[in-house]
Amino acid sequence: MALARVTRPTEYPRFSQGGRMLVARETPAPEAPKRRLLDRVREALRARHYSRRTEEAYIAWIRRYIFFHDKGAEMGAPEITRFLSSLAVDDKVAASTQNQVLGALLSLYRNVLELDLPWLDRIVRAKRPQRLPIVLTREEVRAVLQPLTGVSRLMAYLLYGAGLRLLECCRLRVQDVDFSANQIVVRSGKGDKDRVTMPRFETWV
Repeated sequence: MALARVTRPTEYPRFSQGGRMLVARETPAPEAPKRRLLDRVREALRARHYSRRTEEAYIAWIRRYIFFHDKGAEMGAPEITRFLSSLAVDDKVAASTQNQVLGALLSLYRNVLELDLPWLDRIVRAKRPQRLPIVLTREEVRAVLQPLTGVSRLMAYLLYGAGLRLLECCRLRVQDVDFSANQIVVRSGKGDKDRVTMPRFETWV
């Protein structure tokens, strides 16, 4: 059985005061409180430049996973499989949601707990069903956009005409719009990447 290491205070030379011998001691600094698991997850995700939306989703799923089993780092492949199965059977989540949950749990074990577990690579990812995209006609798009006014109208035109995501549109600045080149520069888009898109002004009327 290993004995706990006892930290003794540092003693300095003795000196006398008023006929009494005094000893000066330096009390060791208290240990820093242990960081919470979810705080460590948040730091690991930000160090890898995940988006805030992904960070929020991963933390929410990891918290739900821990509460589901009422355990911690000792859980392995059977617990992850049972949790994913419960989401699919009981909650009827989509395949994309299952894969997002799996990504959150893999990030927990690999990047935070730093556990090299071979069974992580054998977890089966859910297959997304193939769906045909639903495309609106010009008349349907016009019927949606025309009732809008003000800022909402401008944002809807940018989302449709330039292919911007909602948060990309909300973060758009005037200097990101190049009217001479007829293009928009998206800063820190999905995956923290910049990209250039060309708005289709003929679709705005």
